[in-house]
Parts: sequence; C-alpha cells; structure tokens
Amino acid sequence: MHSDLRVIDPLITTAYITRDHGYMVYDTLLAIDSDFKVQPQMASWTVSDDKLTYTFTLRDGLKWHDGAAVTAEDCVASLKRWAKRDGMGQKLMDFTASLEATGPKTMTLKLKEPYGLVLESIGKPSSLVPFMMPKRIAETPADKAIPEQIGSGPFKFVQTEFRPGVKAVYEKFTDYVPRSEPASWLAGGKVAKVDRVEWLTMPDSQTAVNALQSGEIDFFEAPPIDLLPALESNDEIVVRVLNSLGLQTLGRMNFLYPPFDNIKVRRAALLAMNQKDVLDALIGNPKYQQICGAIFGCGTPLATEVGSESLVKGNGMAEAKKLLAESGYDGKPIVVMAPTDVAALKAQPVVAAQLLRQAGFNVDLQSTDWQTVVTRRASQKPPAEGGWNMFFTNWVGADIANPVVHVTLSGRGKSGGWFGWPDDPEMEKLRDAFARSTDLAEQKKIAAEIQARVFEQVTYLPLGQYNGPSAWRKELEGVLDGPAVPVFWNIEKAD
Repeated sequence: MHSDLRVIDPLITTAYITRDHGYMVYDTLLAIDSDFKVQPQMASWTVSDDKLTYTFTLRDGLKWHDGAAVTAEDCVASLKRWAKRDGMGQKLMDFTASLEATGPKTMTLKLKEPYGLVLESIGKPSSLVPFMMPKRIAETPADKAIPEQIGSGPFKFVQTEFRPGVKAVYEKFTDYVPRSEPASWLAGGKVAKVDRVEWLTMPDSQTAVNALQSGEIDFFEAPPIDLLPALESNDEIVVRVLNSLGLQTLGRMNFLYPPFDNIKVRRAALLAMNQKDVLDALIGNPKYQQICGAIFGCGTPLATEVGSESLVKGNGMAEAKKLLAESGYDGKPIVVMAPTDVAALKAQPVVAAQLLRQAGFNVDLQSTDWQTVVTRRASQKPPAEGGWNMFFTNWVGADIANPVVHVTLSGRGKSGGWFGWPDDPEMEKLRDAFARSTDLAEQKKIAAEIQARVFEQVTYLPLGQYNGPSAWRKELEGVLDGPAVPVFWNIEKAD
C-alpha cells in the first residue's frame, strides 16, 4: 500500500490508508457507481413529496463481525458520529431537524428545509466515509479512537496479527451477504473472492518493485513514476490508473499560530509557490501531471482559474519577497512536516521549503514517517510544543469536487474545521449558499466566489493535479476502478 497503517479509526483521520482500511472492515448505507449515481448498499430509501423526509430501510442479512444483527439504531449512531467529524456531514446536520431509528431496520431523517445533497453526503466515497459501526462503538466520543474494529463489511480485521509498520491482515467474513448487482466502483456486490488479504509495509519502492516482479507480492498501489518503465516492460505485470478523477496535491498552513495567522505572511507563501516545480519533482512525467489553477479540479463543471495566476505561471517570487518584508515576519523558523516514507508525499515539502527560503522564510524542515504527520497534524499545540506550521497532502478528485465535500474549505475554526483550522464565517456562508442552490449556473458563480476567497485568504495552497497508476501481477483479475481505490473485493487470484 502507499503507506503503512497505524491509525485504524476511519473517523479520526482523513488519511487515505485509514480510509482504505475502513473499506475492508466496514460497509456503507449508500455508494457511488461508475455513472456517478448514488445506489443502495446496506439500505434503500424513499423521499417524501416535500423533499423534507428521507426514510432508509436496511436490507436483510446484515450482520456485524461479532455475529449480531445490524440495526437502525447502530446506523443512526454511526451517522451522528461521522457528522461530528466530517465537513460534508456537518453541513448535512446544519439542515437536519432530526435523525432517528423508527423501526428495527428503518431510520428517518427530517430536514429543516430542502437540501439537495442528502444522498451524496451519506454515499460520499472518500474521506471521511460514513462507515457503519455497532452502536456501542459508534457512541465513542468523536475525538476518541474507537476501542475495537467490528464492522459488517466483506473482510474482518485480524487484530492479533496487526503489526503497525509491518503488516495488517484481513480475513473473509463468511457471513457477509453481498448485493446481487455487479460491482461498480463502490456500489454493487462486494464479493470477497480471496480468503485473506495481507498489507505488507515496504518503505523502499525499489524493494517493492522487485517483490512484485518476483511474485513475492501481488499488488503495488503507488509505484513511483520513475520506476514504471521496469514494470511496464514486464509481461507479467499490469500497470493502470484506477482513479480517473486523479489527485490534487496541496499545502496547508496552521492558522492558529504565527506566522500564518497573518494574512500577509500567508499571501507571501502563496506567491512563492510554483506548481511546475512541485509537479516536476513529484511526478516528472507530462503524461501523469497537470498544472491546474482550479481548486475543484480541472475539467470539472466548477473549474475556474480565478486567483491562481502566480501558482500556474510561477511569477510571484518578487512580490512574495516584498510582501513578506512588509508583513512584520520576525524570522522565527516555520515548522514544515516532511514525510519520508510515502513516494507521493516526499517531494512537495522539500520543494516548498526551498521556495519559501527564497522568499525570505526561515524553514525548519522536520523529517518523519507519514503516520507521524497524520497524528501530529491533528495537534493544536504551538509549533514549539510539538505542533506545526505547514504540511502537505493529496486529495482524490472525489474529495474536492464541490464546496461542500471539499473539507479543506471549511471555515469552522478550532471547533469543527479540518487541520489548520481557519475561522472564516464568510466562507461558511458561501458554502451554505452553494448547498441550497439547485441551478448549475448559480452554483458555478458561487464556486468562483469561493475560489476567489480561497486565494484571497490563502485557505490552502493548490499545487497541481496528477494521476498515480497502480501495478499488479496478471494472476489477479477483477481489480476495480473507482474514486477511492484500491478495494479488494471482486479480486480473484489464479492458483
């Protein structure tokens, strides 16, 4: 996998390795298919004529891994915990009057006013995913890790074999009853066709490439681009992009502490960035990278270049130096977290640190593994006490597609925002306006206003788009495409 697994509560972090773990163990009420349509997964639904009441009914045969039946009360508790952590869930609850179990297999969601993203919220495919858990687990406080891994998905987590940094193991849940429809992205039948899946940690990419070629491993999620020729020339290996929506790579500042609590300093950092430098270091192959000034992704209905000139043209360094000098920045080091064990996250902090230094910043580049970054970025302590000033990550296209799902845009501050915690009531007003709108032209207008505000306030640093192919041995069949991959149901392995 692209990272080792350490954090195993899928609502504690948006890290994709934890999301991927979640899809192994847990199931969802709804799911997205390859036509971008929301489909029933654990539950079907009906909607009242006034669009204010949604009734969800669980399908038969659903069991937890401990043998108990899945109930509506379990699912209501799961949705409520998810909604406390997830930006799209928070927005859904803003419009919700009540959510309760109205029968053993029935739950009812009543709205204060019509809201067009109810199904898209409950069926969202990526971080944070509304995974279902038993009530006793889902009632764990949202800021505390759950005590055990009991889901109702196609695989069971083997806790006794879990060795963080080494291996995670999953076994087929023999009581899982898949849907009858063919698998399509995250919808349809989740048929576990292998008895056991092992995720092995291999921090050195060349070692992983060698292991794939020799048959020691079957699947390599994110081989570095510079090692692809060796895999592409091997007749026993398949190399393919599984997520056609691609990824956006980005930088995030901590708004709580100096110097990035100062908008002039944030602006100077933005002007210093250059998407081409970042993408060339990260990918280095035009086939897989794209300079893109659209915060909702290039080629999408909401794409616009508003405010992105310096990023896409790389012409802002002189102004960055001038603005930083005027900002009152005192020269104290800024702590930039730099993971060393994930190929898709190594280059960004190194390139950004150099650009920041050119602009006049004093940069303290602190190298750790990615899981340390995942844990540390959740800390609201000052940088001198184990906190941070800047980190870098990647979002899949499904996680940035609109202003509601794009959790990086949240302006809820310390109480409900994403890591970095900007407090921006105006941004929340714009996101609410988008959520209420049903007209595409109006949505595009609001999205452009939101993008303008992102660059005005420097909510984050969009650093370009890229695609990352996966590689696997031809003995594997049934590898699924999708917006949140890899998933391991539907895969068969020849003897």
